[in-house]
Amino acid sequence: MFDFRLKVFNTVAKRLSFTKAATELFITQPAVTKHIHEIEQYFKVKLFERDGRKIRLTPAGQTLLRHTEDLFALYRTLEFEMHTQADKKAGRLRVGASTTVAQYVLPPVLASFHQKFPDIRVTLHTDNTEQVEQSLQQHQVDFGIIEGRSKNSAFRYTPFLKDQLVLVANASHPLARKGSIKPDELLKIPLLLREPGSGTLEVIAHALKPLGIKITQLKKEMQLGSTESIKSYLQHSQCMAFLSLHAIKPELEQRLFSVIDVKGLNIQRDFFFISPHGEASAMVKLFMQFALTYNFR
Repeated sequence: MFDFRLKVFNTVAKRLSFTKAATELFITQPAVTKHIHEIEQYFKVKLFERDGRKIRLTPAGQTLLRHTEDLFALYRTLEFEMHTQADKKAGRLRVGASTTVAQYVLPPVLASFHQKFPDIRVTLHTDNTEQVEQSLQQHQVDFGIIEGRSKNSAFRYTPFLKDQLVLVANASHPLARKGSIKPDELLKIPLLLREPGSGTLEVIAHALKPLGIKITQLKKEMQLGSTESIKSYLQHSQCMAFLSLHAIKPELEQRLFSVIDVKGLNIQRDFFFISPHGEASAMVKLFMQFALTYNFR
């Protein structure tokens, strides 16, 4: 129901790659170029600039990206609203979520869900990724939302939301002004890490491999069991930690933390819905559809 050309633009703008967009959308690269050219002709503006082999958005491209995100969020909401008009929803739903998701992503979604479906009683169980999977296997929750790369063949994994992990320091840290470090410098910095079984720790270990760094080589100052405890520790220390951007928005806005770029390191991940194989219950499908339509800012 929406202009496919806008979907093509949105994909190129988020991936900053015509090739990756073509692969993701199952079309040819010349087709991607054609769609972008047609939009540029229609609006009489340039959407991308080339910087060597890389591309970047022009100011007009940034404006269009912002509006396409809003349009697609509105479309998802419209589709969801139309599909849930038929009958009243009521019942009980048990959600298991890993720590980052439960603390920083789900609360506004749950509040909005409750407002729309007040007769559905939701309970949220929070633990690390490993424990959430165990709870699902033992039928203690109806479905889970996790972070990390764990792939248990007993479950179906559905991408929910993208996240980025960044190296964070107290704003007063000597390296805060420098803003970036080389990978070998990372080995000299005391780090706070999450506990074994954490999806965050698993993702960090996977991302460091191409740089030739093992998680065991990092200078571990301490392992802590929650993001909040790590954030509090950072405010009173000169060590650093890898944290989700979802988790540190307030501290970045208040300039309490600084993000330190590690050259060549980009830690992106998906949050996943996990559920047993087979047909999901109507209640689980309802919540997943609702969460996928939620407009995160």
